[in-house]
Amino acid sequence: MFDVTARLTYKNVPTWHRDLCRVCENIPIVLCGNKVDVKNRQVKAKQVTFHRKKNLQYYEISAKSNYNFEKPFLYLTRKLAGDPTIQFSGDIALRPPEVQIDLDAQQLHERELEDAANMPLPDDDDAFE
Repeated sequence: MFDVTARLTYKNVPTWHRDLCRVCENIPIVLCGNKVDVKNRQVKAKQVTFHRKKNLQYYEISAKSNYNFEKPFLYLTRKLAGDPTIQFSGDIALRPPEVQIDLDAQQLHERELEDAANMPLPDDDDAFE
């Protein structure tokens, strides 16, 4: 998980991934960009490419607003069980959101992420330089 408001956290993702794979080679991994409720986003959708290079699932989430909070868990549950049809049986018991997410802004970010997914991958990992 990285913080979309702090570039350094995204720059650390390759190191974290490498370290995790050294310990556990064949486990499903989900990459999450957190704090998408914050307006001061520093890691733009077009800069989030690591998951595509490594064929990882990626979700943008907000722990404070509960936005997409269940998606990484559902993905991992399906992968580990080998059953893509698994559904959660009821609402997840979450604390009430601390903030409200701007759904219009987040839909714009999701469209940007979809557009970025259709672009060729950069040759290097220096998207911030």
